[in-house]
Amino acid sequence: MKILVTGGLGFIGSHTVVELQNEGYDVVIIDNLSNSSVEVLDGITAITGKRPHFEKLDLKIKDDVKSFFNTHSDISGVIHFAASKAVGESVNNPLMYYENNINTLVYVLQELSQLNQQNFIFSSSCTVYGQADELPITENAPVKPAESPYGNTKQIGEEIIKDTCKVNEKLNCIALRYFNPIGAHPSAEIGELPIGVPQNLVPYITQTAIGMREQLSVFGGDYPTPDGTCIRDYIHVVDLAKAHVVALQRLLSGNNDSNFDFFNLGTGKGSSVLEAIQSFEKVSGKKLNYKVVDRRAGDVISAYADTNKANDVLGWKTELTLDDAMASAWKWEQKIRNK
Repeated sequence: MKILVTGGLGFIGSHTVVELQNEGYDVVIIDNLSNSSVEVLDGITAITGKRPHFEKLDLKIKDDVKSFFNTHSDISGVIHFAASKAVGESVNNPLMYYENNINTLVYVLQELSQLNQQNFIFSSSCTVYGQADELPITENAPVKPAESPYGNTKQIGEEIIKDTCKVNEKLNCIALRYFNPIGAHPSAEIGELPIGVPQNLVPYITQTAIGMREQLSVFGGDYPTPDGTCIRDYIHVVDLAKAHVVALQRLLSGNNDSNFDFFNLGTGKGSSVLEAIQSFEKVSGKKLNYKVVDRRAGDVISAYADTNKANDVLGWKTELTLDDAMASAWKWEQKIRNK
């Protein structure tokens, strides 16, 4: 079966392509390389022994999306990662985020709706919950007003899919709400490759440890948590990638209960920023230069997943630990710096 992965050279996309190819799927990648590198194809090929078909394409150009789907009308499913994802950047440039994250989703869904098989996995986020009233966060938790334009694009994206599913019974969709993906493939052939200054904690940790960054800032040490730092649910990217394959298989086999569903993807365990730093120091043997600074706007205090629905309905659960993720991220950082 041919599966389209948009944004398939990005962090989560590339790991998902690996898991799809390991399961025998024929993968086509679309990526505009705005936040990724074509060299990721080499890493995917090195791991799986097979080079996926790649097309450099900007999904904001409607005619290009249309002609792609005309050429690849035999696609059995789409996993849609392509989106901008930096919270701070979205606050400063909201229109860019709405154009890139919403228009592209609409264009892909319009073309997918013309195909015989209409199976769609949407890359969503736990940001849709905001600061949840109860922890751990279940799928029944209310969707709160978004803290950022980025978060809002995920909420709007889910609403667009849900509304489309109401009027198109052939369309089958699952939205996967990620918590905090970290780590790299154990082979160190692919991993997180931020362009410019990292927006996420773990690449900043590894870049500080290797000497690229002078100091790691920990935003806020006075939160109402055991050690005063924010708590997050850090999920290994390989576990997360495998969940996409399981969700896709659910749609392809027609086992879904309704044509729109959503699942939290996390470990079910919260770890503080300081615990994440301690995990890295333990597995790397390196002491990190970090400093607790003022809180950052838009950060929720604590967020971790109730994973029961994904465990029971999808039959998926995480297998890798925070230490595993930190060790793989450090191995990846050392490899790309040596290169």
